[in-house]
Amino acid sequence: MSNESADEADVDDVGAEIDPSDPLELLGELLEEIVDALGLDVEVDVEETDGVLTGSVAGDDVGLFIGRRGQTIDAVQHLAQRIVFRGGPVKARVVIDADGYRERRAKQLREDADDAADEALRLGSDVELDPMPASERRVVHEHLRERGDVGTHSEGEEPERYLVVSPLGD
Repeated sequence: MSNESADEADVDDVGAEIDPSDPLELLGELLEEIVDALGLDVEVDVEETDGVLTGSVAGDDVGLFIGRRGQTIDAVQHLAQRIVFRGGPVKARVVIDADGYRERRAKQLREDADDAADEALRLGSDVELDPMPASERRVVHEHLRERGDVGTHSEGEEPERYLVVSPLGD
């Protein structure tokens, strides 16, 4: 008889009945396990489009799944990427969303980026944004690159890494 606890056995069983060569099926099962463990009454949907595996959670209880400032959903996304492609090459990017949170957050990031860019141009000096995860910094970098009147770069160390917006010279 093993000294392994029931919780440890459950963790080892995640995906045990799933074909590990089917990332979409593995992602769906992983999300189902997570929402069940959190006791959430939500629907889980997974799809693959253009090399991106997207797992979506929808329902009234998504606040807990998203977490404060998106920390929980970001952690789930990070773990899902690692678990779905465990031991093999990464064949696709994994994105986890909950009731459109990712697009709402990207919209807010673009608005904040435009405000910071306008301030940098008005002041003629660098403007620092609050620390954010790499995926959010990428949204801001890409958005402001399209403007052409400001530049961006990241500074600091994770998890306090942040973006700096600088006016471009003529």
